[in-house]
Amino acid sequence: MAEAAVLASGLRVARGSRDIVRGLELRIEQGQIVGLFGSNGAGKTTLLQALAGLLPTGAGQLQVLGGTASQARRRIGYVAQVVPEGAQTRLRAADFVASAWRAERWGFALSPRLRAERAAAVHEALRSTACEHLAGRGMDTLSGGERQRVCIAQALVNPVRLLLLDEPLANLDPRAQLGVLELVRELRARHGLTVLLSAHDVNALLPVMDRVLYLAAGHGRLGAVDEVIDDAALSALYGVPMAVARHAGYMFIHPAGGFMAEQAAHCEHGAHEHAAHAQES
Repeated sequence: MAEAAVLASGLRVARGSRDIVRGLELRIEQGQIVGLFGSNGAGKTTLLQALAGLLPTGAGQLQVLGGTASQARRRIGYVAQVVPEGAQTRLRAADFVASAWRAERWGFALSPRLRAERAAAVHEALRSTACEHLAGRGMDTLSGGERQRVCIAQALVNPVRLLLLDEPLANLDPRAQLGVLELVRELRARHGLTVLLSAHDVNALLPVMDRVLYLAAGHGRLGAVDEVIDDAALSALYGVPMAVARHAGYMFIHPAGGFMAEQAAHCEHGAHEHAAHAQES
């Protein structure tokens, strides 16, 4: 059996003194597209940052691309949920992408050979995300969908095997969302990338994802859509009776016996404060 892209056993990830993820079991195979879901504050961002090697893990075991997350960092592309520094300035898109090339050399003068290597890497990253035509544009002139593509290009400017996208569809119109999802599918097909992306609405990702990872109450469940987005599975995760309604090909998750007030594009079953989302979602 091929080595898994992500392998976790009994994984615990905390922020300060608070455990956000507890006892997580994961096996994500190479080349899979996995949708990451859960209520506000469930730990989506926390888990992605841990996988990217940006947040230390506590108890349990975590292997990413055959080693620790820190060891794998150069082979991981990560696009944060928050707009990165420089993404809304006059900085040219090509320069924004170039800023992440071999980041360990940031601030060092580059030889002509290395400058040529960087230019080639930037061109390829922009080409792979179909935004070469944006290279000379200022980041502040781009639409939301264009900016997201350039951010993904920045994540791909170094050779990566795992791509982590935190809420890549947020604040995009339906056409731009579809474009990003088609891009993700193309990147997997062309480069064999493993992709883990979080979203609020499970329905948006149904056409592209191979597996679902759902987080709730500090725990998680990974599996096929019908295995995870299921009354019994979600009830076990939440510790309260949950139900899944289906209508015209769409799924709606809600507490059994009624709906909670929505906090996002679909039922966000949740009672977490909105402020927690930015820190721990």
